[in-house]
Amino acid sequence: MKTLTTTEELAQFCDMARTQPYVTIDTEFLRERTYYSKLCLIQLAVPDFGGDDAVLVDPLVGDMSLEPLYELFRDTSVVKVFHAARQDLEIFFVEAGVFPEPLFDTQVAAMVCGFGEQVGYETLVRRIAKQSLDKSSRFTDWSRRPLTDAQKKYALADVTHLRKIYEFLAGKLEENNRTHWVTEEITTLTSADTYTLLPEDAWQRVKTRTTAPKFLAIVRELAKFREAYAQERNVPRNRVFKDDALIELASTKPGSLADLGRSRLLLREARKGEIADGILKGVKAGIECPQSDMPKVANPKDKAQVNPALADLLRVLLKAKTEKSGVASKLIAPTSDLDRLASGERDVPALSGWRREVFGEDALRLCDGQIALTAKGSSIKIIKL
Repeated sequence: MKTLTTTEELAQFCDMARTQPYVTIDTEFLRERTYYSKLCLIQLAVPDFGGDDAVLVDPLVGDMSLEPLYELFRDTSVVKVFHAARQDLEIFFVEAGVFPEPLFDTQVAAMVCGFGEQVGYETLVRRIAKQSLDKSSRFTDWSRRPLTDAQKKYALADVTHLRKIYEFLAGKLEENNRTHWVTEEITTLTSADTYTLLPEDAWQRVKTRTTAPKFLAIVRELAKFREAYAQERNVPRNRVFKDDALIELASTKPGSLADLGRSRLLLREARKGEIADGILKGVKAGIECPQSDMPKVANPKDKAQVNPALADLLRVLLKAKTEKSGVASKLIAPTSDLDRLASGERDVPALSGWRREVFGEDALRLCDGQIALTAKGSSIKIIKL
């Protein structure tokens, strides 16, 4: 189990990897005490040739630059293979503004190949690589040094088994002419918008039962301050104040430190200093927000009426398409897409790209009364009208 601790060692491995068709990649990180993930370990592997084909990269030891790895990411002749890549990609985007290209995500590929929804790595190892994983180091502090042999073995398994999984899934996709389906899905993973949360948009993630514009204006200002504060100081947003405290503050509208002191849910540290000042300024800005600038949430009564019978028929059609294609239903069309279709909307993901090919065309025909559904034994059949 070789561990790379210098830039030179990393460069040598990456130079060798650039001669290979693919490299498998995983990371270990911590995020409990920070806003952004703290990168603790990188695992890399190339096709098995019996030598140093799998290594650990330790960015916490010495003064290592990860630029050789980023150069490998930019080399489009080598496929970069991850499983459930989103969090890994966020780390590299935040650190260096770089995305691996081309990218292959085995979780996405497995969903397309009939392994179910959000299939886990352990399941794929068992079903494809015919191996089992040692889970003893799953919950560990990856920032502590030295790493134990058990930790190293556990970490390397995340990229060594991934080789066989990738080769199997890539072969299946090629065989079924579905490689472009995965390519479409991965576009979202390599978009900067996926990992960029603007403070002014943070309020949309706060769940609230009240939709009064003035209340939402205060929520927006408080969430904006909290997000900016957390990003600037690299602390979790809940360490600034939690959502329930934010809702309480938007309801009580404190105007002074004395008012903050009466909050039931606000942390003691947030009742003084910069956080307290930010809260009071946010509440004031929300109260004084002009009517024209207040947030607006669509009233359910204003939304197009969902046809429940049609929505049910679309669910039956989706089930039939899922069984025929072997693709996870939520990947084709989540329930929200079906309801939007049943209400007359047409600007939905289920009607674009490969989804239209698998489901969307017949979904439109069903909505337009051009086809009907009938049961034959345990199967659903489509009848043209």
